Amino acid sequence: MIVHPTIAGLREALAAQPRIAFVPTMGNLHEGHVALMRIAREHAPCVVASVFVNRLQFGPNEDFDRYPRTFEEDCEKMREAGVDLVFAPGEREFYPAPQSCFVQPHPAQADILEGAFRPGFFRGVATVVTKLFNIVRPQVAVFGKKDYQQLMIVRNLTRELALPIEIVAGETVRAADGLALSSRNRYLSAGERLQAPQLVRLLREMRTEILSGAGDYPRMEREALENLTAQGWQPDYIAVRKRLDLQSPAAHDSSLVILAAARLGPTRLIDNLEV
Repeated sequence: MIVHPTIAGLREALAAQPRIAFVPTMGNLHEGHVALMRIAREHAPCVVASVFVNRLQFGPNEDFDRYPRTFEEDCEKMREAGVDLVFAPGEREFYPAPQSCFVQPHPAQADILEGAFRPGFFRGVATVVTKLFNIVRPQVAVFGKKDYQQLMIVRNLTRELALPIEIVAGETVRAADGLALSSRNRYLSAGERLQAPQLVRLLREMRTEILSGAGDYPRMEREALENLTAQGWQPDYIAVRKRLDLQSPAAHDSSLVILAAARLGPTRLIDNLEV
């Protein structure tokens, strides 16, 4: 495995590769990231991963400065997962001048759910992903379903900009008790970690109710929010949406997903379950 800190060096190393699979990350890797890299290995003989904490997708009061940087440990995980090349640019390499050109997803996609609580987040995601795609030029890119709205936006921008890249979705990787793996789980105290799987348990209860024929989604969402709040959480949203565009479904719609975001103490957790 070779680490490239520069765009020019990476492009030179990839120039002769006939097929590339790409996994973009912000580092602080866990088994969920590793699973995406193993999926990438199934799709191409050359696997590239990036490690870059993207300032553009952090709000002014978010955790950019304290986001864990664990590059040595990350490299060991990537090596074990079979990654061939790692793109690990510094901020000046990636943004040599203040970014003035942005990729802005449609507000109907970007300003709901996560976007409503993190203004500008998906503009930052779409911009960095498009730039990474232009640098790496992969034929396949792998993204996790845990960040469901991000996956939808990346799929849409790839299609609408006619990028010759297949977007492959990896299933959410969970701990034994059901908690979705996340780099931010390390912020949980011991007591909060025991309580954290309550979020996915609630989503599973909602999924069971929908599969049994229930269609009053606003009631289900309201009751779930009240349940979390009563247990000391600070929920941002729990929403039943259509998988295709994350818009509110009609009672007869199928192919749904339940999405949730809530704070447990200072830690904000997100999760989703397809129905």
